[in-house]
Amino acid sequence: MRFIWIVTLLVLLSPWASACETDRGSAAKVISSLEQASLNINVADVTALQRLRGIGAVKAQAIVEHRQTHGAFASVDELLEVKGIGKALLQRNRTLLTVD
Repeated sequence: MRFIWIVTLLVLLSPWASACETDRGSAAKVISSLEQASLNINVADVTALQRLRGIGAVKAQAIVEHRQTHGAFASVDELLEVKGIGKALLQRNRTLLTVD
């Protein structure tokens, strides 16, 4: 009798488990697409820049101020001129950045 109860319980929970897997898969796709969306550093505001890995409010503000002071970035590599932006941080985000 106990075996039948366990099997019944598993059958009843099966659709719920499948739905959870689908939700997790959908969430992963959304996160992946957000991470892959490119960001133009010549027009991005402080909030948008904070989407980048390792960029908080202070570094995002420094990027915007550098752009306002020195003009548009000619290349993504010019981010290295911004205080607090190093090679590792740039490499971590390079695939997400554009200067259109």
